[in-house]
Amino acid sequence: MFSGLKKDINAVRERDPAAPSAFKVFLLYSGLHAIMWHRPAYWLWHHGFKFTARALSQIVRFCTGVEIHPAAKLGRGILIDHGSGVVIGETAEVGDNCTIYQGVTLGGTGKETGKRHPTLMNNVIVGAGAKVLGPFTVGEGAKIAANAVVLNAIPEYSTAVGVPARVVRQYGKKVIPAEKLDQVHIPDPVSQEICKLYMEIDRLKAEIEEMKSHG
Repeated sequence: MFSGLKKDINAVRERDPAAPSAFKVFLLYSGLHAIMWHRPAYWLWHHGFKFTARALSQIVRFCTGVEIHPAAKLGRGILIDHGSGVVIGETAEVGDNCTIYQGVTLGGTGKETGKRHPTLMNNVIVGAGAKVLGPFTVGEGAKIAANAVVLNAIPEYSTAVGVPARVVRQYGKKVIPAEKLDQVHIPDPVSQEICKLYMEIDRLKAEIEEMKSHG
């Protein structure tokens, strides 16, 4: 248990440039606390104490802002950065050394039974606000951009962006033409739609003015 906790603390210190000492990470990082308390909740769930496990997970949710179902399977060395708004569903699986930013959902679509949440293989990065929905696999080393909505499997060492998400790079090479993207420079689909509406309004205004001039 303590070796696992050490790996989780080291994950924070290695991947979060703002992380102070291991002691302060242990005391102050809500994402780490959520993972720490998930371990006993997972044990309780799988040993028949499901009500207690669920109650513990809800207390942890209240204290950290991170909701992890006690049945979810988490590996070691996971970084939940900032933590607020992260939701990890019942049948989700997260591999070793994954990084999950705030606002991420590993959920279902509401249509499946049994295995209905995603599996993240090792070393996956999921950007802030991304939604990964369904019983598929995100391959090892894959990167999911901020605010992406992933509805299908993502190959290993790929980068997926957009709504719905599409793969734009694999093994460092472009799959389709795309700008260089990171968590900041991602096309905002809402802004794009608003721009289209403004253009349509301008077109309609021009038509009305033309009709008036011919009236």
